[in-house]
Amino acid sequence: MRTLIANGTIVTADGSQRADVLVDGETIVQIGRDLASNGVTADETIDATARWVIPGAIDVHTHMELPFGGTFAKDTFETGTRAAAWGGTTTIVDFAVQSKGKSLREGLDAWHAKAEGKAVVDYGFHMIMSDVTDESLAEMDQLVAEGIPDFKLFTAYPGVFYSDDGAIFRALQQTATNGGLIMMHAENGLAIDILAAQYAEGGRTDPYYHGVVRYPIFEGEATNRVIRLAEAANVPIYIVHLSARDALNEVRAARDRGAKAFAETCPQYLFLSLEDLGNGFEGSKFVCSPPLRPSDHQAELWQGLVKDDLQVVSTDHCPFDFHGQKDLGKGDFRKIPNGLPGVEDRVDLLHDGGVRGGRLTKERWVEVISTAPAKLFGMYPRKGAVAVGSDADLVIYDPSVTRTISATTHHMDVDYSCYEGRQVVGQSDTVLSRGTVVIRDREWVGPAGHGRFVKRTTADYARMA
Repeated sequence: MRTLIANGTIVTADGSQRADVLVDGETIVQIGRDLASNGVTADETIDATARWVIPGAIDVHTHMELPFGGTFAKDTFETGTRAAAWGGTTTIVDFAVQSKGKSLREGLDAWHAKAEGKAVVDYGFHMIMSDVTDESLAEMDQLVAEGIPDFKLFTAYPGVFYSDDGAIFRALQQTATNGGLIMMHAENGLAIDILAAQYAEGGRTDPYYHGVVRYPIFEGEATNRVIRLAEAANVPIYIVHLSARDALNEVRAARDRGAKAFAETCPQYLFLSLEDLGNGFEGSKFVCSPPLRPSDHQAELWQGLVKDDLQVVSTDHCPFDFHGQKDLGKGDFRKIPNGLPGVEDRVDLLHDGGVRGGRLTKERWVEVISTAPAKLFGMYPRKGAVAVGSDADLVIYDPSVTRTISATTHHMDVDYSCYEGRQVVGQSDTVLSRGTVVIRDREWVGPAGHGRFVKRTTADYARMA
């Protein structure tokens, strides 16, 4: 099957040009001006006049079907990847979970079973390590060889995912030999738990206090600590879902002194704030960790994206219904399942608030939603590029159309939207996953189970620092 995308403007991290794209099977095979006039034939021609042709977006932080607080994240790999595609995302990297006392392999096999034959766009896995032992450290090497080169650890959630400094340092040392990457959820969970208990004992139990007790300084302290451990091990480190200027300043300082420190932020930290947590129990819709911060942190995060102190915008997509899941925490904010829906909205929010808002060029927008994650997580140039030889993961994007975000129209399997009623300009019109059209003119036409596991490589982190 040969598909010609004609008359569009290709937008990549490196620049923009008016050109056509020819796809043969799953791969981009030719790029040039007026290809049809120059004798190129195709089985189908898609007219992209007045629209942009961008590489499919890549979300390297999702949690489909994640167990948390006695329940599970609502989206499955089928519903979650379908929603991702509606939002212009053609690859996700989800987190497989090692349970305490179990092997990495057991957790990975469970996540393969959740996704295989169900995902409708391509997917990869990171590995959450909740139990750093001699055995799990040895397993890391095998996972790297299988295309799962990164491992997430936590300084938060004592008794569940928490690792102490010694465990973190051992895992960092292991990546020095296998080339992998440690990803860190950096908050001081021990201190947070003390404050949370004190607030609850004092009767301050509304969702708002979830945001209050998780001080920004706790994120800054933990971010500095894990970066310093990575420097001691002489390996790169990636900070997930950075939310506070305290943490951003630690990443900036580290990068300025030459450390191989990388970080992502998420749309919720750019567009939502602590004030959203303050409407009684409605605020539980906005409970995530790290929490939403006071709005004066947002400008610093945008500057971080502009100056490449932050390299990636991911979603940390982890949706729980307001009715039946979030309300498990009524009367005690500590029991509210942590997580927000967002995999469908990221690309459009960043276009509207970033490109149209004058904060990001359209090229930088493509970089933070697609190209940088592809490079950092071992998928470039197969993914994250509009180039001959790359996978034909392509989005025809209309930068002028206005739509309203709403739970009544989104495709995520969750009963609310964090951005209910917000108007954004820009949306994906037609989406191709490895050359197959999955969304055509805002209609779903993709085949079931189309998604394929992406075996990823280690990256040259030193060159990207």
